[in-house]
Amino acid sequence: MAKTILIVDDSASLRQVVGIALKGAGYDVIEARDGQDALTKLNGQRIHLIISDVNMPNMDGISFVREAKQLPAYKFTPVIMLTTESQESKMAEGKAAGAKAWVVKPFQPAQMLDAVSKLIAP
Repeated sequence: MAKTILIVDDSASLRQVVGIALKGAGYDVIEARDGQDALTKLNGQRIHLIISDVNMPNMDGISFVREAKQLPAYKFTPVIMLTTESQESKMAEGKAAGAKAWVVKPFQPAQMLDAVSKLIAP
Protein backbone atom coordinates (compact mmCIF):
# COMPACT_ATOMS: atom_id res chain seq x y z
CA MET A 1 0.00 0.00 0.00
CA ALA A 2 1.30 3.46 -0.89
CA LYS A 3 2.40 5.79 1.90
CA THR A 4 0.46 9.05 2.22
CA ILE A 5 2.17 12.44 2.38
CA LEU A 6 0.46 15.73 3.28
CA ILE A 7 1.85 18.78 1.42
CA VAL A 8 1.10 22.13 3.07
CA ASP A 9 1.96 25.23 1.05
CA ASP A 10 0.09 28.39 0.04
CA SER A 11 1.59 28.14 -3.46
CA ALA A 12 -0.54 25.92 -5.73
CA SER A 13 2.32 25.62 -8.23
CA LEU A 14 4.71 24.43 -5.53
CA ARG A 15 2.18 21.87 -4.25
CA GLN A 16 1.87 20.66 -7.84
CA VAL A 17 5.65 20.31 -8.37
CA VAL A 18 6.12 18.48 -5.05
CA GLY A 19 3.01 16.36 -5.71
CA ILE A 20 4.24 15.27 -9.14
CA ALA A 21 7.64 14.28 -7.71
CA LEU A 22 6.06 12.32 -4.84
CA LYS A 23 3.42 10.60 -7.00
CA GLY A 24 6.18 9.69 -9.45
CA ALA A 25 8.00 8.01 -6.57
CA GLY A 26 4.86 6.03 -5.69
CA TYR A 27 3.43 8.06 -2.80
CA ASP A 28 -0.19 9.16 -2.30
CA VAL A 29 -0.52 12.91 -1.82
CA ILE A 30 -2.97 15.12 0.07
CA GLU A 31 -2.69 18.90 -0.40
CA ALA A 32 -3.50 21.76 1.96
CA ARG A 33 -3.16 25.50 1.28
CA ASP A 34 -2.14 26.59 4.81
CA GLY A 35 -1.81 25.37 8.39
CA GLN A 36 -5.53 25.73 9.17
CA ASP A 37 -6.53 23.85 6.02
CA ALA A 38 -3.96 21.15 6.86
CA LEU A 39 -5.39 20.67 10.36
CA THR A 40 -8.81 19.91 8.81
CA LYS A 41 -7.10 17.18 6.74
CA LEU A 42 -5.64 15.57 9.90
CA ASN A 43 -8.89 13.77 10.62
CA GLY A 44 -7.48 10.50 11.91
CA GLN A 45 -6.49 9.10 8.51
CA ARG A 46 -3.00 7.59 8.30
CA ILE A 47 -0.46 10.16 7.13
CA HIS A 48 3.13 8.91 6.96
CA LEU A 49 4.86 12.25 6.44
CA ILE A 50 4.06 15.98 6.35
CA ILE A 51 5.90 18.45 4.10
CA SER A 52 5.12 22.02 5.15
CA ASP A 53 6.07 25.54 4.13
CA VAL A 54 6.89 27.97 6.97
CA ASN A 55 5.45 31.29 5.72
CA MET A 56 1.72 30.94 4.98
CA PRO A 57 -1.40 33.01 5.64
CA ASN A 58 -3.94 32.02 8.37
CA MET A 59 -1.54 29.67 10.15
CA ASP A 60 2.20 29.43 9.50
CA GLY A 61 4.04 26.13 9.21
CA ILE A 62 5.68 26.15 12.62
CA SER A 63 2.37 26.86 14.41
CA PHE A 64 0.78 24.11 12.29
CA VAL A 65 3.49 21.58 13.25
CA ARG A 66 3.04 22.46 16.94
CA GLU A 67 -0.73 21.93 16.64
CA ALA A 68 -0.36 18.69 14.64
CA LYS A 69 2.02 17.25 17.24
CA GLN A 70 -0.68 17.78 19.91
CA LEU A 71 -2.94 15.32 18.04
CA PRO A 72 -2.30 11.76 19.30
CA ALA A 73 -2.59 10.25 15.78
CA TYR A 74 0.13 12.58 14.43
CA LYS A 75 2.42 12.92 17.43
CA PHE A 76 5.10 10.79 15.74
CA THR A 77 4.45 11.76 12.10
CA PRO A 78 7.75 13.04 10.64
CA VAL A 79 7.71 16.58 9.25
CA ILE A 80 9.91 18.17 6.58
CA MET A 81 9.87 21.97 6.42
CA LEU A 82 10.16 23.07 2.78
CA THR A 83 10.81 26.80 2.84
CA THR A 84 12.77 29.82 1.66
CA GLU A 85 13.77 30.39 5.31
CA SER A 86 17.37 29.46 6.02
CA GLN A 87 18.08 31.32 9.29
CA GLU A 88 19.36 29.20 12.16
CA SER A 89 16.76 30.73 14.51
CA LYS A 90 13.86 29.64 12.27
CA MET A 91 15.38 26.19 11.85
CA ALA A 92 15.77 25.86 15.63
CA GLU A 93 12.14 26.95 16.08
CA GLY A 94 11.04 24.37 13.51
CA LYS A 95 13.06 21.63 15.18
CA ALA A 96 11.62 22.58 18.59
CA ALA A 97 8.11 22.35 17.09
CA GLY A 98 8.88 18.83 15.84
CA ALA A 99 10.29 19.16 12.31
CA LYS A 100 12.76 16.39 11.42
CA ALA A 101 14.26 17.91 8.27
CA TRP A 102 14.63 21.31 6.62
CA VAL A 103 14.74 21.68 2.81
CA VAL A 104 15.38 25.18 1.47
CA LYS A 105 13.63 26.39 -1.72
CA PRO A 106 14.46 26.41 -4.54
CA PHE A 107 15.03 22.69 -4.18
CA GLN A 108 15.77 19.76 -6.45
CA PRO A 109 12.97 17.15 -6.42
CA ALA A 110 15.67 14.46 -6.01
CA GLN A 111 16.98 16.22 -2.88
CA MET A 112 13.46 16.33 -1.42
CA LEU A 113 12.74 12.69 -2.30
CA ASP A 114 16.01 11.76 -0.60
CA ALA A 115 14.85 13.50 2.60
CA VAL A 116 11.45 11.80 2.29
CA SER A 117 12.94 8.33 1.85
CA LYS A 118 15.18 8.82 4.91
CA LEU A 119 12.11 9.53 7.04
CA ILE A 120 9.71 6.93 5.63
CA ALA A 121 10.50 3.70 3.85
CA PRO A 122 8.48 3.53 0.60
